[in-house]
Amino acid sequence: MRTREMGSKKKKNTKARRVLMLLFAVALPSFIAISFFMYKHRNNSEIPTLLHHPISSQPYSYNPTNFSQKATPSLEASLFPPPPPPPPPAATFQDLREAEADPYHNWELFSRDFQEMLQHFKIFVYPDIFDKANPFANIFLPLDKNPFQNPRIGNYFSEHIFKISLLNSSVLTSTPRDAHFFYLPFSVNNLRNDPRVRSELRISEYVAEYTSSVARRFGFWNASGGADHFYVCCHSVGRDATSRHHWLHNNVIQVTCSSSYFQRFYVAHKDVGLPQIWPRSHQIALNPPHLRHRLVFFSGRVQNAQVRKQLIDLFGNHSEMDIFNGSSTFSYEEGFKNSRYCLHVKGYEVNTARLSDSIHYGCIPVIISNYYDLPFANVLDWSKFSVTINQRDIPLLRTILLGVTKETYLSMYHNLCKVRRHFVWHMEPRGYDAFHMTVYQLWLRRSIHRLSSL
Repeated sequence: MRTREMGSKKKKNTKARRVLMLLFAVALPSFIAISFFMYKHRNNSEIPTLLHHPISSQPYSYNPTNFSQKATPSLEASLFPPPPPPPPPAATFQDLREAEADPYHNWELFSRDFQEMLQHFKIFVYPDIFDKANPFANIFLPLDKNPFQNPRIGNYFSEHIFKISLLNSSVLTSTPRDAHFFYLPFSVNNLRNDPRVRSELRISEYVAEYTSSVARRFGFWNASGGADHFYVCCHSVGRDATSRHHWLHNNVIQVTCSSSYFQRFYVAHKDVGLPQIWPRSHQIALNPPHLRHRLVFFSGRVQNAQVRKQLIDLFGNHSEMDIFNGSSTFSYEEGFKNSRYCLHVKGYEVNTARLSDSIHYGCIPVIISNYYDLPFANVLDWSKFSVTINQRDIPLLRTILLGVTKETYLSMYHNLCKVRRHFVWHMEPRGYDAFHMTVYQLWLRRSIHRLSSL
């Protein structure tokens, strides 16, 4: 029995050895092939080499000659592949600095969209603007005198020049079906100066009556509930002018100088901030930074706001800061020309013409006006050419301004020079001027779904 068992075990061991030898014989060629492949590509293999090469922006083109050469590489080329090409040059520090200093959020996107606006955007003006027989024609007609030579309109210049620029622009259309927006051409400033209206209550009643008449006479208002309509005003009364008409207040876009987040009749992202600009027919040559020897300039009435009183109490007699209650001891223009920083401090409203005055004269604006929805803020990065200070931080004003490095100041000055063109009006609009920048804000709000077919 024992002998038979030993014989059977020997047979089993023999079979096992044969199986192992067979497996070894099969696996050996594969092992050799793998080893040779690893040896062949032990340095800079084809796949890792691709990681070092930048992705080409050129479309792929088939080249049979190159393909055949790659299909049968020489042994020397396989064992010693050429080194990868150097990586493309990275952006230089100067490039990054210039990009960081740019006063626009995204110039390329803005300029491309701006050009599309010039080609396609259309505005229809209700015919009251041409009706001289209307007893209230003065409320709707454009000024018959050159607004640049009319000192009476002063702070309300932007309201009047917008109307004139629109009538001379390429965005005007006489075909309402082609229009993206409809302009309600009443002038709040003229209503304020008309003895038949004048009071804020009567102005709001007149505007409500006029809006209702537009809805009766034309179908365009009813097609959108007024959502594709707008009016323009630079008088603070204009905000309350809509209070007597529900749809006018809630739906119509208010293009206004008094663009405050804090006011109940201003709706951010629906309404548009309009720059308050004094009538100036041309830009002036700027004083360069090295000729600006004064730190700060401000001249204004203290009784207009508590924040101004605090400013005068703290810095009214400071040797480095020209801050005056009322008129300054030198001309208004000289204060802007010779100072590095000029204060825009809220009065009755968040807006004043001092902001555009600062830009006009090349003086870095210091904005002390809480809740101010700055003009064109979705296009311009105001932090790149102005300083914003919360009203509660007025005691730190001098410390904050002296903390601005010379390099940062020069960057803000050069950016200010770039954006000046956006705060200039023309009788006939041109380029990226104040009219086109304002109309661009409407263009961004053009996606209105009309409630019914015209």
